[in-house]
Amino acid sequence: MKILHTMLRVGDLDRSIAFYTAVLDMKLLSRQDYPDGKFTLAFVGYGDGNSEIELTHNWGVEKYELGTAYGHIAVEVDDAYAACERVKARGGRVTREAGPMKHGSTVIAFVEDPDGYKVEFIQRKA
Repeated sequence: MKILHTMLRVGDLDRSIAFYTAVLDMKLLSRQDYPDGKFTLAFVGYGDGNSEIELTHNWGVEKYELGTAYGHIAVEVDDAYAACERVKARGGRVTREAGPMKHGSTVIAFVEDPDGYKVEFIQRKA
């Protein structure tokens, strides 16, 4: 078994696709409208055969309450400091600058997508 994707409900699909593709360098892998169900699914990822993110847009819903159980998506990066600078340069929001994690030495950072979902950058160990 392997994890295929994580699904996020988004209020503005085009805005979310722009964030994941233009800010986080993912690719739009597919997009399909389901008129009978009044929703659209878009899949984004790095196209490397690993896990993807399913962005679900239910037509007519502009915002969701995120709740307190959801944590974050984690993305491995070569350099968390440089990744944060790229996010900021592309108009994204960094909520925790790159640096060693508390009680450890792994370098991490957090950014936020347009719907408020957190994405953690974990710097690849040398």
